[in-house]
Amino acid sequence: MKIKAIVLLAFVCTFTVASAQNKTKSTTTSTTLPRPKLVVGIVVDQMRWDYLYRFYDRYSNGGFKRMLNEGFTCENTNINYIPTVTAIGHSSIYTGSVPALHGIAGNDFIIQATGKSMYCTEDSTEQTVGSTSTAGKMSPRNLLVTTVTDELKLATNFRSKVIGIALKDRGGILPAGHTANAAYWFDDKNGSWISSTYYMKDLPQWVKDFNAKKLPDAYLKKDWNTLYPINTYAQTLPDESKYEGKFAGAATSGFPIKTSELYKGNAGMIRTTPYGNALTLDLAKAAIDNEAMGKGAVTDFLAVSLSSTDYVGHQFGINAVEIEDTYLRLDKDLSDFFVYLDSKVGKGQYTVFLSADHGAAHNTGFLRDNNVPADVWDNGAAMRDLNKILLDKYKTDRLLLSFTNYQFNLNNVAIAKAGLDDAAIKADCIKFLEKQPGVAFVIDQQKAADASIPEALRTRIINGYSRQNSGVIQVVLQPAWLSGRRFGQNSPTGTGHGTWNPYDTHIPLVFMGWGVKHGSTVRATNMTDIAPTVAALLHIQAPNGNIGEAIQEVIK
Repeated sequence: MKIKAIVLLAFVCTFTVASAQNKTKSTTTSTTLPRPKLVVGIVVDQMRWDYLYRFYDRYSNGGFKRMLNEGFTCENTNINYIPTVTAIGHSSIYTGSVPALHGIAGNDFIIQATGKSMYCTEDSTEQTVGSTSTAGKMSPRNLLVTTVTDELKLATNFRSKVIGIALKDRGGILPAGHTANAAYWFDDKNGSWISSTYYMKDLPQWVKDFNAKKLPDAYLKKDWNTLYPINTYAQTLPDESKYEGKFAGAATSGFPIKTSELYKGNAGMIRTTPYGNALTLDLAKAAIDNEAMGKGAVTDFLAVSLSSTDYVGHQFGINAVEIEDTYLRLDKDLSDFFVYLDSKVGKGQYTVFLSADHGAAHNTGFLRDNNVPADVWDNGAAMRDLNKILLDKYKTDRLLLSFTNYQFNLNNVAIAKAGLDDAAIKADCIKFLEKQPGVAFVIDQQKAADASIPEALRTRIINGYSRQNSGVIQVVLQPAWLSGRRFGQNSPTGTGHGTWNPYDTHIPLVFMGWGVKHGSTVRATNMTDIAPTVAALLHIQAPNGNIGEAIQEVIK
């Protein structure tokens, strides 16, 4: 009996030790959560969803096609707020939120309490780093919520490296968030990449070395001609048309565009050429290399915004050979960039997503000439007429302060000083505006929930209204109408955006790389779903103002 007891005791002890060892081994293994080495967010400024397919046959296999063929595409992603402009788009992509919560109500907006105009990333308490201009007096402080990049920093106890890069300050600053290691943007004054004292006291040596190469000059001296023979381009417009804008000093709007002669030392011209995107990706590669991004023990995040597509679109319009050439060149640049990531970080070791901050409309003159109802609504004339009517009735001048983001801002300071009823003033404005040609709806923002308008519009208006920073009267124009100014019988050249319509709100969304399935979905998704999807992929908390939902189909 004693022998049996000893054998039994030995067995129990052996089993217990083995179980403990297995438990320890299991615990040790589970502490290393699989994550990508690097996340790269790419926002293509003013990229309509259909650009994925409009130029598909001319794309290489390594750029947009690689993302579609290897990754996951959400074919029905829409912006769920208005107005659709750059600053809000970048903010909403990275926060999963909307102006009602994150506070970025436009590229520029009016602080309702004071009537002061505020640029989205303006910060007078900071100074420029890398230039003597004021272009670096910027920070993300006007953004009221966290970004997915902030949440990554918080989740890794600030060990992750986060960098934002864009020609536009707002395209670099807002995606990088509050806790970023750095954000860089382009200064036209000295043709260099700069930053702000919010991030650093001096530019890193590698950025100084990059600036010293004078790449903008080198690119612009090449001139801009079509990548392929011009007669092979798909766009239906002739190379020169009345719908396109010209560069200052240029005799025509057509190719070849002699940037070497036109830029005259103004490096800012690179913004309105495909070379601006190439320059941006050049800096992105340099950041990955010099900052050893994707080489550490935790995930790093590079937020890149490609701004030149927006500048080219605004000047030439969406049907120009120039916009087609810009996307064909961008496709090649992306192909090179992905090959670079494969070699530096490792294929399958990084995650990329690509989307847009907004789309763009057809030129109104082009549509009218092709029998599509379209026109330009003269907001300046409406503003003058309304202020005159209000002056006659209320004996107070300039009761309307401004028209921005398709919204009228009341002069709240003057109204309070005169003891006037703002509700009565709003009612008078709405009554006048509803009778104007091209106006579909006029909404009191504070009563939008009760407005007799389609539900999709109601949701976008409510989401886009920041009580602190948005105008109180929202104007919704008829489809294909844009706010602006007509010159006699001629419409403005190029294109614009900012409305609720599909041409402005239907955006591309493609994921590729680590943790991403191959496939697609046509179910409805929103711009605000991007941040929580990235957060779910990384196993981190969604941003603190997030209203989106993770797109489950994307994630392996």
